[in-house]
Order: sequence, then C-alpha cells, then structure tokens
Amino acid sequence: MGGFFGIISKSPCANTLFYGTDYHSHMGTKRAGLATMNEQGIIKRSIHRIENSYFRNKFEDELGEFSGNKGIGVISDNDPQPIVLRSHLGTFAIVTVGKINNLEELGNELLSRGINFSELSSGQINPTEVVGHLITLEQSFADGIRHVQDKVRGSCSLLLMTQDGIIAARDRYGRTPVVVGVRCGQEGTAIAFASESCSFPNLDLQLERFLGPGEAVMAQAGSLEETDLNSSLSLKQLLPPREKLQICTFLWVYYGFPTSAYEGINVEEVRFRNGELMGKEEEYQVDSVCSIPDSGTGMAMGYAVGKGVPYRQAVAKYTPTWPRSFMPADKERRALVARMKLLPNADVIRGTRLVCCDDSIVRGTQLKNNVGVFLRNGVKEIHVRISCPPLLFRCPYLHFTSARSDTELITRRIILAQKSDNLNPYIDPETPEHVAMVEGIRREMNFTSLRFNSINNMITSIGLPKEKLCTYCFDGSGCGK
Repeated sequence: MGGFFGIISKSPCANTLFYGTDYHSHMGTKRAGLATMNEQGIIKRSIHRIENSYFRNKFEDELGEFSGNKGIGVISDNDPQPIVLRSHLGTFAIVTVGKINNLEELGNELLSRGINFSELSSGQINPTEVVGHLITLEQSFADGIRHVQDKVRGSCSLLLMTQDGIIAARDRYGRTPVVVGVRCGQEGTAIAFASESCSFPNLDLQLERFLGPGEAVMAQAGSLEETDLNSSLSLKQLLPPREKLQICTFLWVYYGFPTSAYEGINVEEVRFRNGELMGKEEEYQVDSVCSIPDSGTGMAMGYAVGKGVPYRQAVAKYTPTWPRSFMPADKERRALVARMKLLPNADVIRGTRLVCCDDSIVRGTQLKNNVGVFLRNGVKEIHVRISCPPLLFRCPYLHFTSARSDTELITRRIILAQKSDNLNPYIDPETPEHVAMVEGIRREMNFTSLRFNSINNMITSIGLPKEKLCTYCFDGSGCGK
C-alpha cells in the first residue's frame, strides 16, 4: 500500500523526517525514499530498495547529507520515489500513495503532448512521475492537483515539496488517509503530514486534524492565513474537501498500526470491538484464544472478553533478525520467513480447544501453515475466526494484495470448484452458497471450524456509516472510478 511523511519546520528537519518516515515501514515492502530542500532551493534525494533490509539501515548513514527545514519521505509498494521535476511551477519533489489503473492511458496522453519520462521501473512508466507531469499541465499546484484527482482512475494521495512549502492532498474519495500534526515546543515549531498518526507522538507532534476527501493544504513559512504557530508557520487550504468519503476498511482490519487513528477512530479500539462482537456470538466451547500476530492480536483480546475465556500467547513472533514475511521477493523464501519467525508455545496449546484470530485470508497458504504448526504441537481443536468477511474481489483502489487475478483468492478458487459464475449469493452469509464456500475453505485449511466476521459487525466496530467506507473487496460495492 505505502505511506508517506512530510515536514516543514523552523529548524533542520532531517532527523524528524527520518524517524517519521520510518514509522511507516509497516505500510510498504519494496522501496523507500527521502528528499529535503535547503534555503537555496537545492533538493537532496535518496532512494533505496528495502525488500531484504530495514528502512533505517539504508538511510541512517546518509542523514548528514540532508539539509534544510523541509522534506518528504515515503515507503513505497512499487516504484522509486520521490520524483523531482523542474517545471513552469518551479522545481518540486513529489511522493504518492495509491493505485493508478489507467496509467498507460495517462502516459500516452502526456507523450502526445510532448512530455517525456525519465523515471522507468521494470520498463514501466513511474506512476509518481505521471502524477507530477499531470500537475504541471495546469497553471497552479491547486489546479494541477484537482486535475490529477479528476483524471486518475483508482486512488492517489500525495505530498509536494516546493520552494514555498509542503503541499498535502488526499485522494478524491479519501481512500487513503492524510493526517496533519503540529509541534510548538523545544524541538522547534513544525507542521507535519503523514499517512499514519502513530508517527507523531515520539516526535512531539500533536495530531491537529485529518484532511477530508480531495482536500489539499499547504504548510509554509511566512504570512498567516489559517493556523497560527508562534507566528512562524501557516497552514493554508488550497482545495476544499469533497463530500463523498470512501475510506478503506482494511486500514483498521490489517494495514494500520495499533496506535494510529483514521477519521479520529483508533485502530486498536476497532480491532478489540470487532473481536468482542464475534466472541459474544461464539457457539463452540473453547479453552483459550490466541492470535496470529500482529494485526490479529487486538481482535483476539476482544474475542477473549466477549467469549469469557483467557487470551494466551500461543505463538510468538521472533523479530530481532527476521524481516516481515511478505518482504522477500522470492515466493519460496517468503514462505520460509513466515514460518521461521513464528514460534509456537507447545506448553500453552497442548490438549486445548483453541480459537485462533487473524485479520483475513487471502490465498490461505500462510494461515494454513501456521495452523499446521499448532496441530503438530498437540492442539485438540483449532477454531479459526477472521476479523473481516471473505475477500471476494481484488482491490481496484489500493495495492492491498499482489494477487494478479481474482482466482488467486482462496474464496474464488472454492467458488470455481463449485462451478458457479454468479458471485452475488456468496456475499450474503445467510445463503447456502456462502455457507458452502466457507465450509470448502475450512476443509482445505484443515480447521475444526471457521467463521468470518460479518460486514455489519465490522462496520459497527469502526463506527462510520457504511456509505463512508469502501467495502469493495467484500461485497463489490463502492463509488467513483
């Protein structure tokens, strides 16, 4: 998916930029980049691959080379960022988060206008460079950003670092978040933008507000127009928010860090409420509850409260040396890392009727392997509970999964085996087709029982109306392009 961080301050920003960007490392898998601009308008940029390493290991030794009071950083799922462009609007750097489905069409349109591309990744046009060029087709950054929002099919939130300041703009439907933070303390006055609010507390940044869908603002030094920060920095609105919000529900289910919040709603609180609702509905007699760490842990703790049984750490994640399981590019090595980093606690699970909570089932391979470890270590019964409904559709708006086709989803494989081409009956959990699909997954995965959360429970746990949430991957519903 990816995440970004940007800051403008009254003091050198390199350290804050470094740590703020690092707090987004759970959001992306492939590349990371930083860029700063000094008082002379000179941009220092660095990009590294992070598939087999950590962000801080790649950039820590370079920090002394970054100067200036403003900068942007990104953890990216795909192409190298930031991109630096020189245009009639001035020289600027840009980072983006999202997914552009009509990239080839936009690229051809720009080529027909005589615009060339210099940043190629795997022979493909760089999406962030396309967004940057689309902005420069207009006469102002505000008009350019609105142009991008109107042209892009998919989603796109972005940060721009210009000579005048930092511009943040949220996707037109707010599918990805942009959070504003301010600092007025000993570390110096600052305004920051981030995908994840968890990046703020340790940097003495206070969460100010969340940008609305399609909203764009500019943080700059000089005249005050909206927010007074010791009479030194201002936050100016460039584009007002649009009315329609469709924020991704998976931010709370999986992607978000537990201490982050979106639309003012804390991730861990949602996961706990989600689990508690499922626990209250549990029909089986069980001895204890565990999770597949980390995103299943909050749900499991809530489940334990709802069911009235203890939460146990039946499996622990060994993190000192093993990177995230989805980081290595090689499929076989990725599976090996996933196995090696999770250590079962046989003395806790032997002979028990165990509920295991996880955030989702995509292909099913990893969870099946994890549950196999439980069974080999003496679990009597293994009841799997998933915090969201079954995934029936690949996400068209974000890089949620690397699945290249819907048939890679375990749900679609089961449906295909049932020789059905009508997906509608599988969405409703009360239909025989849905029940048969879940039972097919249970048999393939070798669980004692399997239950997915309902859309209603998930929406209730989040606390926003359904029309403000994107639930496309569960029920095919959504709005816009």
